[in-house]
Amino acid sequence: MNDKIIGIIEAFITHLSDHRSRQQVVNLSNNHVAAKSANQAPFVRAQKKKVTNMSLTQNLHLFAGIPVADFPAALVWYEALLGFPPTFFPNDIEAVWELAEHRYLYIEHKPARAGHAMHTIFVDDLDAIVARIAERGLDPASRETYENGARKITYRDRDGNEIGFGGGPL
Repeated sequence: MNDKIIGIIEAFITHLSDHRSRQQVVNLSNNHVAAKSANQAPFVRAQKKKVTNMSLTQNLHLFAGIPVADFPAALVWYEALLGFPPTFFPNDIEAVWELAEHRYLYIEHKPARAGHAMHTIFVDDLDAIVARIAERGLDPASRETYENGARKITYRDRDGNEIGFGGGPL
């Protein structure tokens, strides 16, 4: 990934942390993360863990789950949002869409957990995606443009799950 894209994604993630009042990354240096949370002392220092670079593996598959209360209604809504039927049904309570090679979004009938998903899909042509979704009858719940010009369009299903589409500056 080039530095410009990485910068846009980092700014986007930082904005989401600030916007959601969750843990906010304040300073990232010397292998430490300084964080601030409403439920913690003002600043907590944590040693940044060393992890294997996941991009080095050839077998990385992402499954992003969305718990829903009404599976049949959610199935119709996500087909309208994504523009195509599920790629497969692993069982009677799940539907899986392959968004790109090895990158999946799935819904699962889990009423007690419904409404808590927050996923963002970064796309090359945000305006074209949003126009196609509008043609299928869905309107965004919100539109945001960040300081660096990155944009996010958010849709909410009937449970309140948020599916955002992000794009670079115009």
